[in-house]
Amino acid sequence: MLKPAHPKQCELEMVTLEELVPADHLLRHIERHIDFGFIRVKTAHLYSADNGRPALDPVALFKMLFIGYLFGIRSERRLVKEIEVNVAYRWFAGLNLTERVPDASTFSQNRRRRFAGTGIEQEIFDGIVEQALQHGLIGGQVLYTDSTHLKANANKNRFEVHQVDQKPAAYLAELDAAVEQDRQAHGKGPLPPKPPKSETREVKVSTTDADAGYMTREGKPQGFFYLDHRTVDGKHAIITDTHVTPGNVHDSQPYLRRLDRQCERFALTPEAVGLDAGYMSALICHGLQQRALYGVIGYRRPSHQEGYFYKRQYSYDAAREGYVCPAGQFLPYRTTNRMGYREYHSDPARCGGCPQRGQCTKSATHTKVVVRHVWDDAKERVDQHRLSERGKRIYARRKETVERSFADAKELHGQRYARFRGLERVRAQCLMAAAAQNIKKIARLLAQLLRSFSRHHIRQALAAALSSPCRLSLCELAA
Repeated sequence: MLKPAHPKQCELEMVTLEELVPADHLLRHIERHIDFGFIRVKTAHLYSADNGRPALDPVALFKMLFIGYLFGIRSERRLVKEIEVNVAYRWFAGLNLTERVPDASTFSQNRRRRFAGTGIEQEIFDGIVEQALQHGLIGGQVLYTDSTHLKANANKNRFEVHQVDQKPAAYLAELDAAVEQDRQAHGKGPLPPKPPKSETREVKVSTTDADAGYMTREGKPQGFFYLDHRTVDGKHAIITDTHVTPGNVHDSQPYLRRLDRQCERFALTPEAVGLDAGYMSALICHGLQQRALYGVIGYRRPSHQEGYFYKRQYSYDAAREGYVCPAGQFLPYRTTNRMGYREYHSDPARCGGCPQRGQCTKSATHTKVVVRHVWDDAKERVDQHRLSERGKRIYARRKETVERSFADAKELHGQRYARFRGLERVRAQCLMAAAAQNIKKIARLLAQLLRSFSRHHIRQALAAALSSPCRLSLCELAA
């Protein structure tokens, strides 16, 4: 029969917070396998040791922030409300059932006053990666890198057009040296000094968030965005590096610098890297060759003018140092320009009467010029890697590693949008989100290994007991 309902909310129960958290809860695995004590050491110099009001324990503060990133709670005010009513969150943060949860302004004021400009988020991220290394969860043999966009907290229609100085690329000195070396090898004199001049370009600058970059990419939304450049390890897709730039910065610009940073910081010695087609440039391929890395980069169909020959139809003859056109004419080397391209010129006398000239060039002087970068050998070598069996295996894992990492970040950890304004704060957001993903993955992997280890030892003990002359009872085996 149906009994009348009796309210039980006011009954006194003797329970502990420990009993209320399920044994298989994610936060239990994290608490068991992740050591957060290093945060207190890293932040000790930011607190006064002998005066002022008692501060919130930095470990508890960052644990509460990690709850937000782990469970996709984008608002810190909302995070406080969730911790108030969720016993698992209270348990993880070290709060009892009746203890007051810190106000949301505690997080924002610590971020603005205590942690701004300290790089503490980078140190916390690095500390989590070091723990993954200690547990053997990072192989370091293959690293995958890609970028994804985060919508900036700015209206794309509110901007000003500014003239900004065109900064010279960081690799220009190395390129100039390569150009001079190449010209000397071909018997050409050095190029005359280039007169210094200030080059400017027009850029859209948001009136809301001046650090965001206006992104215009094929197949991507237009507007103000940030780019999260992320590298993951091929073994368990642990994130080993994350770096944020404005949305108008090309993927390839920070790549080599960030690759060197993580190899030095974590003593990684990768053998290969997997990149998407946006990284295919002579500079990147040359950099990978210098670092003795087996680079595998995706293919992007080159731009082509309808009705003209493809560049691949001009075959390169390395022995004679020149190209052979589709009509059979040999185009010898002429010079190497400042941009690092070797120029190969045709004979206008032969081109003038060529029946295929309309598909080859529309030059008024009937001269076809084919160019080849001084680092194109490295580029062709990397392109061949993509077609090899090893390269195919490496590239196929991109979707399971870095692409999956970004998908999880956007779907589960609130990484579709920038929570803050300003490059430094968005960088801190991406570091914390990446650290949270690593924490979750490390905890789950170690919990799974622990379960497998326990089952293995149980099977061994059972087999030993059954084969023993003195059979043990099930109760004795359990003991």
